[in-house]
Amino acid sequence: MKKTTFIFAFFLIVATAFAQKPTDVLMTIEGEPILVNEFERVYKKNLELVKDESQKTIDGYLDLFIDYKLKVAEAYAQNLDEDKAYKREFTKYRDQLARNYVNETRLFEGIAEEAYNRGKEQINANHILIKVGYDALPQDTLKAYNKIKSLRERALAGEDFIALAKQNSEEPGAKERGGDLGYFTVFSMVYPFENMAYNTPVGEISDIVRTNFGYHVLKVNDRRIRESPIVVSHIMITEKKDDPSFNPEERINELYKMLQQGSNFEELAKQFSDDKNSAKLGGKLKAFSRGQLRSDSFENSAYNLQNPGDLSKPIKTRFGWHVLKLEEKMKERSFEEQKEDLYRKIKKGDRSKVISTQVTQDIIKKYGIKRYEYLDFFDEYASDEITKSKWKITDTLTGDRNKVVFTIGNKDIYYDEFAEYIYYRQRFAEKKPTKRDYIENMYNEFESIEIKEYLNEQLESENPEFGAIIGEYRDGLLIFDVMKKNIWQKAKRDTLGLERFYQTVASNYSWDERIDAEILSGGDSAKIQEAKAMLEAGKTAEAIKAALNTNDKVHIIISSGRYEKNDATLPEGLAFQKGVSDVLSNGETYSVVNIKEVLPPSTKTFEEVKGRVMSEYQNQIENDWINSLQAKYKVDVDKRTLKKLKKRYK
Repeated sequence: MKKTTFIFAFFLIVATAFAQKPTDVLMTIEGEPILVNEFERVYKKNLELVKDESQKTIDGYLDLFIDYKLKVAEAYAQNLDEDKAYKREFTKYRDQLARNYVNETRLFEGIAEEAYNRGKEQINANHILIKVGYDALPQDTLKAYNKIKSLRERALAGEDFIALAKQNSEEPGAKERGGDLGYFTVFSMVYPFENMAYNTPVGEISDIVRTNFGYHVLKVNDRRIRESPIVVSHIMITEKKDDPSFNPEERINELYKMLQQGSNFEELAKQFSDDKNSAKLGGKLKAFSRGQLRSDSFENSAYNLQNPGDLSKPIKTRFGWHVLKLEEKMKERSFEEQKEDLYRKIKKGDRSKVISTQVTQDIIKKYGIKRYEYLDFFDEYASDEITKSKWKITDTLTGDRNKVVFTIGNKDIYYDEFAEYIYYRQRFAEKKPTKRDYIENMYNEFESIEIKEYLNEQLESENPEFGAIIGEYRDGLLIFDVMKKNIWQKAKRDTLGLERFYQTVASNYSWDERIDAEILSGGDSAKIQEAKAMLEAGKTAEAIKAALNTNDKVHIIISSGRYEKNDATLPEGLAFQKGVSDVLSNGETYSVVNIKEVLPPSTKTFEEVKGRVMSEYQNQIENDWINSLQAKYKVDVDKRTLKKLKKRYK
């Protein structure tokens, strides 16, 4: 189970309410008071979500609430709040939530709208790169800048841009490609480069732009509207590990011929496609655009289809063999429909740095900052080992040597805190050519982190809503961890206990009546009648297939295995009797079934139902654990307060 899914699902049932003013105490757990306002807010918030009618009463819901609080108490008792993974996860969420309380949300919205509008177009360009890192010495940076400036001036004067790129660009492969970037769109390039590309008119030479690769100048050759999303259906056939003789290419070609002969695509997809998720929908996939899938061949084949209903020839991808059918050419999704996807991409890319810088400046503007000299001291204090990520703090900074490095709001940040940051961060920090540059870069990181941490601290005390949501998530993480440790992992590791438990519940899991059979299917009822006669004459399914699939036409497809009643693979109306069945219709296809054996109802083996048994076993362990918590912790409910509460909701 994913942690975030668990937490939010859990709080649909039980959640901590927003901060309340002091009021009556509803109960105490080991002396810790829990206010009636907290319970009342949760009760009203989640009442409609509770399915068990008995838990919709005040008394019934109170039992849920107490169990929730006991789990939180036990998590603290087991020191799970000190776990590094917990702290990392909690800090990450708190930082994300804080964005809603500063201008970061607004900044995200603006950059997302810009990305959405840019994503409507694709740009074709060539570029020239002169390499230089941000950590280069000033003289090297100047040399690189002067070189790119000279090349830009030559391009503006009329020299062939591609020739200049082949002769001078330091991009790998520039001599062969001449800086050709092909067509690209939003998020394809680093953000500064993308900005320059989209702000340069077609046919013109850009200004100089610097990225982490170096200095660039580019020429925009063309702009075109990006192709709209499309919807396709597919039938996918993969190799079968349990049947080495099965040939997926042969099967896809058989299906393709049946489609050409008029068979229904949706019916064949439901019956034969190995992509079970789309097979249930007749092979239909979600809409996609170029670049979204992990298969160029699939995308190219799909976009080559012109009209709804057009079929592709069989193609092979790394997933298997496919036949595609075009369903729809769609209109572009609106900004609101794409917003969440855009936000995820922004957070992962270098746009987030632009937003982070602006947020830091906004916090400074709100609370104020005072900076003090630090560089000379740390240049002397830290040895040269720092640039090799091997520096160790050799003496403690105390007294006059432990000065304030900066003050944000009313909080002082000291030299020793910065020294600790350098020590732990040095293994992962970007290397700089000099020790001073290295320390200065580390300080900028440190200051930004501390400024945002200060904001989070202020939000918890200044904003009741923020504090309540943070408290809810904090408890949710702890409950996830305490359940994982005491329930899920315990059940997973106790293999002997799980097998013993299976013996007590095995009668709850059974197979219905099944058949061991071969199914011969096709779109021509006459051919299926021939197949029936041949089966009755003792011919094998493979022999029948070879005899009837002639003249490059596919009339018979064979499936074999064990099938339970109501299996979607079986034709409707099939009688579970040993021998050859009647010819039965299944949509627009026909089938005859050779039933080799009828298997009576039986108990499923442990391996066949292990997942479901594990879930039941976990439930039993959890019930026992909750009983132990109820015995361990003293819970005192104020009967007078509870009576008042029940009276209000009667």
